[in-house]
Amino acid sequence: MISIIIPTFNNLNYLKLCINSLKKNSFYENEILVHVNEGSDGTIEYLKEKKIIFTHSKINVGLCKACNQISKKSNFDYILYSHDDMYFLPKWDKILINRVNELGDKKFYLSSIMINGDPKLNGHLNFNAGETADKFDENLLLNNYEKLDHNDFQGSTWAPHLIHRDMWNQVGGFSEEFSPGAGSDPDLNMKLWNVGVRFFQCLGKSKVYHFGSMTIRKKNLSLFRKNQGSKANKIFLLKWGISIKTFKKYYLKANYIHNEQLIGPNKNISYFISIIKDKISFIYYKILKLIKID
Repeated sequence: MISIIIPTFNNLNYLKLCINSLKKNSFYENEILVHVNEGSDGTIEYLKEKKIIFTHSKINVGLCKACNQISKKSNFDYILYSHDDMYFLPKWDKILINRVNELGDKKFYLSSIMINGDPKLNGHLNFNAGETADKFDENLLLNNYEKLDHNDFQGSTWAPHLIHRDMWNQVGGFSEEFSPGAGSDPDLNMKLWNVGVRFFQCLGKSKVYHFGSMTIRKKNLSLFRKNQGSKANKIFLLKWGISIKTFKKYYLKANYIHNEQLIGPNKNISYFISIIKDKISFIYYKILKLIKID
């Protein structure tokens, strides 16, 4: 039914939890596809033992190139991108596929909602079942996740996200200029928008527990986000002529409770102010590029 693509970088304890949850809690017979960045922690041996299809790079090539490479192994109509530090909760896939069947079209981008155990991380639902793999309480989570309610809403730009393989191939997957990965999700959304996708929806009953970007948390998280976020915004703005913030707010209607297809932006005063600010930034970055100041 679904080809689940997972890039991983020496994160074996979390990857095991992720894969075990997919095998235990999925409704359909899906396929798991992993790209291993480096893999000196025993990841390759584990995947071979479990007979899981994988590709491998000797260095960390980032999630964009990793996902594009492993997605070529897909055998199903739907591709779902997941982080390696996510635990999938029961029937996560049935809920997504039910919505796909309701839409009756290939033009969609659907996400599961994230439950975060660490309140310092961005998330839609908070419930502490353990902030790390060794402290994870699976039974506690399974006994309580259904009590955590959230509406469906528009504007999804995050993993785990499901799209039709034809749409993934049409837009070329992730844009590798966003490597190692910051900004690649809204860029994918923009590419899908430009080929007619108007459903960017998060489904509140399809849930995953997210430990929270464990690879980058090994570094200084706030500094990493600041640097990568700034770089991603610059690349996005120069590529598309508008900022990620403008795209999310006025095109994707981020966090808006709305189940119908999106239309173009409501061109009110705040929209035009945002566009003017983006144009000024665009010209500024172009000038810096022209005089070769990065």
